[in-house]
Amino acid sequence: MLPVSPPSHRPPLDPLTTGAVALAVVAVSSSAPLIAFAAAPALAIAFWRNLLAVAVLGPFSLARRRAEFRALTTGAGRREGLFCVFSGVALAAHFATWMPSAQLTSVAAATALGATQPVWQGLIARGQGRRLPPVVWIGIAVAVGGAVIATGADVGISGRAVAGDLLAVAGGMFAAVYTAFGERARASISTATYTTICYGVCALILLVVCLLGGVRLTGFDGHTWLAILALVAGAQLLGHSMFNYALHRISATTVSVLILLEAPGAALLGWVWLGQLPRTYALPGLALLVVGVAVVVLGGARAGRRVTPTPLPADPAPLAD
Repeated sequence: MLPVSPPSHRPPLDPLTTGAVALAVVAVSSSAPLIAFAAAPALAIAFWRNLLAVAVLGPFSLARRRAEFRALTTGAGRREGLFCVFSGVALAAHFATWMPSAQLTSVAAATALGATQPVWQGLIARGQGRRLPPVVWIGIAVAVGGAVIATGADVGISGRAVAGDLLAVAGGMFAAVYTAFGERARASISTATYTTICYGVCALILLVVCLLGGVRLTGFDGHTWLAILALVAGAQLLGHSMFNYALHRISATTVSVLILLEAPGAALLGWVWLGQLPRTYALPGLALLVVGVAVVVLGGARAGRRVTPTPLPADPAPLAD
């Protein structure tokens, strides 16, 4: 089940939100290069990244938002609490697929294929009963075609790279689900409360996965721990958390397309820091991918402006089947 869209009447964009989004884009651009640099299993990195973020956010949230936490355990608040939990489950699935992809394929390919998130967000909208305009479906076709070309370019190199490409696409799908639940939760829940629950659930799931899979969680060298701490401070707290903050004023679709700005930033860092220059014959596929995603988002936004939104009831709508 996926949440229905929150009310469409959002407060106007303000300089604080604009700055938060800009900071988030810069922060998440460092994610793939840091994951590729760290000498640790990807799932272990994802676990520590979320657990340490909760360790930073938790004391503040529990001290300042106790009433909000209590409200999520009673009455109508339980539904909002479930949105936070489901978002954490989707985030764990995103990390469990996308983060290993950054170690199996190139930073540029992992970032670009993971950037199909807006495409899956459009399919989620269709599943919620919202009719997408033809231009959006054209964009989806172009984006998927670009992903196939980019993935096919890796076939001649190694099965390892192909597996990384496929995991990156799956990571983009789960990121869309995570953002959809986050958009719904942030309609009525503060950023601190939402992120604490979401990251906590994500860390718990990843811990179980790591223990069951025998993934090593300790014994890393100093450089790896520094990379993990950089991921916590940058991609997690200044990246994901700032995007979650913006979801109160910016739609999930808009946030998804803004995340596309991560692709060139990560590719640049991967080239300068790790010497990973994108393969020439993969560039057409990656270009088609980005063009298709842009068509999906921009075409959908243009169509949305031509439709007068139907006012929703003041009480948040229940989960859609």
